[in-house]
Amino acid sequence: MEFRQLLYFVKAAETMNFTEAAAAVFITQSTLSQQIKQLEQELGMLLFDRIGKHVRITEAGHIFLTHAKKVLMEVQKGKQAIAELSNAATGELNLGVSYAFTSLLLPALAPFSTKYPGIKIFISYGNPEELEKKLRLAELDMILAFHNESDDEDLEMQLLFSSSIVMVVAKNNPLAALPKISLQGLAELELILPGKGFSSREFINALFYKNKITPNIKIELNDVHSLLSLVQNGHWATILNEKALIGWDKVAAVPIAGKETKRQSYILWQKGVYRKKAAILFIKELVDIMDKE
Repeated sequence: MEFRQLLYFVKAAETMNFTEAAAAVFITQSTLSQQIKQLEQELGMLLFDRIGKHVRITEAGHIFLTHAKKVLMEVQKGKQAIAELSNAATGELNLGVSYAFTSLLLPALAPFSTKYPGIKIFISYGNPEELEKKLRLAELDMILAFHNESDDEDLEMQLLFSSSIVMVVAKNNPLAALPKISLQGLAELELILPGKGFSSREFINALFYKNKITPNIKIELNDVHSLLSLVQNGHWATILNEKALIGWDKVAAVPIAGKETKRQSYILWQKGVYRKKAAILFIKELVDIMDKE
C-alpha cells in the first residue's frame, strides 16, 4: 500500500468522479483507476462500485476513507513538524471554535496574521460535539470551547479562563440599570436565545430545568452576531457568556443571581499528538489579547 494510492482514493471519494480526481492530482484517469484497483486487490474488498461511467463508494470504501484521511493528515502534520524545526512561522492551523467564541476570537486574528504572515488559518465553527469528532479524526489541531470537565482519555483539556453567563440588554433598556437579576425574573422577560446545539443554550436550559422555571422564548437564532444586533436595537433580552460581548459597546451585561452561572473555557487537544508551533503561537496571541480586554 502506497501513500499515493491513499491520496488518489481520497480524492476519488471526494469527487465521485475518476476523471475529475485524476485531473486534481495531475495524473491520467487510467493511472488513477489502476492504482485504486491495486489498492482494492490488496484490501480484498471493492472500494467503489463502477456503474457505467459513474462510481459510487461502497460500505468498505466509507470505512476505509476515514482511516485514509487520518493517515494523510498525519503525514502532512509530520511534514509541517519537520518544517517547523527551521521556521516556526509557516504552515497551517486548523482551529475549531464553538459559536460563543466568535467575538472573543476575532480581535486576535488580524494581529496574529500580521505578525505571522506565513501561517494560514482555517476556522471551523460548530458545537463542541461536532468539533470533538473532527479533532479525533485529526481534521483539527485544537478546539476552543466552553466545556464541562471530562475524563475522556482521548482528549487533553487546558483551562483558558472562567467567565459568567449574564443577561444582555441594550444599554438604553431600563433593565441595564439592574445590579443583578434572578432566573425567575429572566423567565418573565421576552427572550431571544441561541439555538439548540450552542453550549451556552444547553447550559441555560439546564439552569431553568433545575429550578423548574419555564422561560418566555420569543426568538431562537443560531448566529450570535444577529442575536446581539437584535438585542442592541430592540427591547429583548438574551442570555450569553460575558466573553461573547467583546466589541459590542451598545449592550450591557447584568449578572444573574447565584453561583451556578460560572463557566470554564478550555483548549482541547488530542492526547499524544504533536502540537504545532502555529497553534502554540496563536494561543499566546489570544491570551495576550484577552488580558488587554
